[in-house]
Amino acid sequence: MIYSVCYQNAKRRLEEAGITDAESDTRLLLMHTTGKDRSFIFAHGEDEMSEEDVAAFEAAIQQRLEHIPVQHITHVADFMGLEFKTSEGVLIPRIDTEFLVEEAMRFIPDGARVLDMCTGSGCILLSIMKYKNDIEGTAVDISDAALELTKANADKLGLTPTIIKSDLFENVEGTFDYIISNPPYIRKSDILGLMEEVKDHDPHLALDGGDDGLDFYRILAKESKKYLISEGMVLVEIGYDQGSDVKAIFEAEGYIDVTVLSDYAGNERVVRCSKDWKTP
Repeated sequence: MIYSVCYQNAKRRLEEAGITDAESDTRLLLMHTTGKDRSFIFAHGEDEMSEEDVAAFEAAIQQRLEHIPVQHITHVADFMGLEFKTSEGVLIPRIDTEFLVEEAMRFIPDGARVLDMCTGSGCILLSIMKYKNDIEGTAVDISDAALELTKANADKLGLTPTIIKSDLFENVEGTFDYIISNPPYIRKSDILGLMEEVKDHDPHLALDGGDDGLDFYRILAKESKKYLISEGMVLVEIGYDQGSDVKAIFEAEGYIDVTVLSDYAGNERVVRCSKDWKTP
C-alpha cells in the first residue's frame, strides 16, 4: 500500500470514530511508525510502504481508535518546541500549559531560583531552564512515576534540576524567586465526564482538585509565601472558569497585583501574583 492511501484510509477511520485532531494524529502516527518525516511523506506519497511499516502503522491506529492518547503511543510529546518523554501514570504535557510557561518567562530573569510544584513530566520547569540561563530549578511532586519521568526528561535535555519527592511543601526547604504550578484543578464530580483520553489515561491524582476544584490553590496560596523572597512571584494554571475564585483566594492570603490572564483562545488560563514585601 502506498503512503497516501494508507494515510487517507487511517484518517477517515479516526474521523468516523469521532477522534479529535484526526488529521494531525494520523500524520504523527505515520511518522512515528515509519521513521519518516513530514516532508518525506508529502514528497513520496505514491511510494510503496513496507509490509512491516504498514503493520506497525495499523497497530498504532488501532490503539488510537481505542482512545489511547497519541503521546502514549509515540511515547513523546512536543511542548515549547522541545520533545518530552511521556509515560502512563503521568500527566501528558499539553499546549494549553505553554501559555503558563510563556507568561513566566516574561518575568523570570537568568539565574533565578524557580520552584515547580506538581511538576509531572517536568515540562514547565525544564522548558524555563532550557530557554533561560543558569536557572536554579527545583521540581516537586508526590508521584514516583512523575519524578522518574522528570529525571529522564532532564537528562534528555541536558539539565540538572533539584528533584524532590514531597506532598506539596512538606519536604521543601529554602526560598525561591518564583513558584510555578499546574496543580490538579478539575472538580471531582467532573472527572468522569472528561474525554476518554484524559479520564482513562491521565492519573486522577493529577486531575482531582477536590469538590470545587480549588483545594490546591488554597494550599499554594497559604504556603507559597513562606518560601518566596520579598516580592517573589507565583504563577498558576487555572481552569477556564476559575479566575475570579483563584484571584480571591490569593488576595485573601495577602498577595498583591493578583492578575487573571486569558490565553490565545480567550479562556482564563493563568493567575499571576506577587508576595507583598511586608508579609512575614
